[in-house]
Amino acid sequence: MAGLRTLIQNRKSQLKTNYYTYRIHSTPDPYSIAFRSNPYKVIFILGHMRSASSLLVHLLNSNPEIIGYGESHIRYSSEQDLKKLLYKVYSRVGELRMNHPYILDKLLHNSKLLNEDLLLSKHIYKIFLIRNPQQTLPSILKIKPHWSQEKTVDHYISRLATLERYAEQINSKERSLLITHDQLLHQTEEVFRGLQSFLEVHRPFSEQYQVLSTTGKRGVGDSSDNIKQGRIIRDRSNPELLIKPFNNIQPCLESYNNCISTLSKYCNLI
Repeated sequence: MAGLRTLIQNRKSQLKTNYYTYRIHSTPDPYSIAFRSNPYKVIFILGHMRSASSLLVHLLNSNPEIIGYGESHIRYSSEQDLKKLLYKVYSRVGELRMNHPYILDKLLHNSKLLNEDLLLSKHIYKIFLIRNPQQTLPSILKIKPHWSQEKTVDHYISRLATLERYAEQINSKERSLLITHDQLLHQTEEVFRGLQSFLEVHRPFSEQYQVLSTTGKRGVGDSSDNIKQGRIIRDRSNPELLIKPFNNIQPCLESYNNCISTLSKYCNLI
């Protein structure tokens, strides 16, 4: 009996694989699939580690017009890699309708965007998400305890510089939006209104979100208990700040302020 159940499950899994493969790859257009008239629009969350990107993914994903699950880890070298994103998201979420206007991914590391010209596509909407170094650096060390303070600082500064370069290259407030960690947590309604206007979605956003099978999975996003609560947690206590203070945080503060200044120039603001 167990063998029969396994056989049936394997058959269902193969049918789903064939279904997604055919719909996604039977047309060469990276933004289109079979049996669908409207092209996809793509949302890239361009942030850094511990910027609340997992929370933002879940809040965006609570809108029925958007589908994603977290960090896909795709290395984008051309628009054709968006086919990989479509397959990875739909096969992992298990949604068969494939009728969402937006497909979502987050890119937190410099190594993921191999071809920066991809950001110039009119079909891709960029949401920049950054967090101040006083909160970010201890939080990174909490999940990367083997990193030195120097490596953590270098990583943070390098990532902010890359985000500045992205914004300058895109140079479009129509398709770029800046959100800070503090805004997301403490000006949430304003952020929701800004997102709804920026993405032109019909449904409003909510602080409540669905906990997915991928929620809290390492390698996908935040693995802390907070993300599994299905709502925004605004706990003002921050045990991560009890970690030994950073010796040289001033360059990080300067990088953060420079990044805010640059992104404010090139991005839509809340």
